[in-house]
Amino acid sequence: MRGLYAIADVEALDRRGLDPVRFAEALLAARPAALQLRDKASGARRTLALLRAIAPLAARAGVPLFANDRADLALLAGAPGVHVGQDDLPVRLVRSIGPALRVGLSTHDAEQVDGALEDAPDYIAVGPIFPTSSKDKPSPVVGVDGLAQLAGRVHGARPGTPVVAIGGITPATAAAVGALADAVAVIGALLGDEAGARAYEAATERARALHAAIVGSSRGAA
Repeated sequence: MRGLYAIADVEALDRRGLDPVRFAEALLAARPAALQLRDKASGARRTLALLRAIAPLAARAGVPLFANDRADLALLAGAPGVHVGQDDLPVRLVRSIGPALRVGLSTHDAEQVDGALEDAPDYIAVGPIFPTSSKDKPSPVVGVDGLAQLAGRVHGARPGTPVVAIGGITPATAAAVGALADAVAVIGALLGDEAGARAYEAATERARALHAAIVGSSRGAA
């Protein structure tokens, strides 16, 4: 996994009047390293419907789709992966109910990274790298230096485990962060003020530019 880890945040899209499925399709046109559907506010029925609509689009694009938090909905929708946080189902329990699911895990400090290494998820997310508005109560900022230390910890212990940096990353910082991580997760930097069809076209353009910047960084080029 190298490049842009694109996140379609349903709540943010709803505020802008954008269709999450069409937005996801626009991101997939950029062929990112991965796509996540993040839906914290909707009920399970809507989230499942969105995952079921996006899953075949992601499969055709050759991009792995991750459901946020909900392993059960990922399984029902046929999504190949799920991303869980520190307060969600443990990685081992997720694998007990969905052995074939790819599982990513959020971490915020060295202790959590060490715990993640024991559970051996398919990737380890580290953040927030910078201040972010995507969470009501974000964890303390890790910073670029902290990312370098935590990524080194992961790559030293499990060289094949990708590190995904997340939190407040912009087009101006994506390359620098990508030089330290295998992939860079982005939410807000994929969104703009455009309306109508232009909003989706702009999302594709932003995703392509971010992916190119990340892949072109020193780690992405390694």
